[in-house]
Amino acid sequence: MTRLIIGLGNPGDRYFETKHNVGFMLLDKIAKRENVTFNHDKIFQADIATTFIDGEKIYLVKPTTFMNESGKAVHALMTYYGLDATDILVAYDDLDMAVGKIRFRQKGSAGGHNGIKSIVKHIGTQEFDRIKIGIGRPKGKMSVVNHVLSGFDIEDRIEIDLALDKLDKAVNVYLEEDDFDTVMRKFNG
Repeated sequence: MTRLIIGLGNPGDRYFETKHNVGFMLLDKIAKRENVTFNHDKIFQADIATTFIDGEKIYLVKPTTFMNESGKAVHALMTYYGLDATDILVAYDDLDMAVGKIRFRQKGSAGGHNGIKSIVKHIGTQEFDRIKIGIGRPKGKMSVVNHVLSGFDIEDRIEIDLALDKLDKAVNVYLEEDDFDTVMRKFNG
């Protein structure tokens, strides 16, 4: 079986380790553990690393289309490999969750997230597995755009690092378990 684990974010040094890039950060952590490196694929418009986890071929995918066009890369890869929505897991930031909180979900609306909107538009369904990673709401008068494109302060970075460590383990359990409810019960919170 082949699966895609997609981390959402924006490409380039300017966006490295910003709140909007926690999906990329999770994939970087998994790639480090698996001792694989990302290579840019111009055709798929993504940085891709390949590994095997629990006997399954896993493509770690960081779309390089910028967040709002992430669905292009996801759809192209799904089409090429003959995958459907049950074969993907998407990790992304969520403003409406406290910093460091995580939530596995099987389906649902985009909730205002443009990267998820793009994926739904391109693959034609909202029914795919996802990991929401809390980044919290903007503080003070900061705009949402400035918030998601800024880095984490020291306290929030500690929470995000703890969440990413937990998610690194959770993704392995997700791949080993055939019961998504078990994964949600074990790791949501």
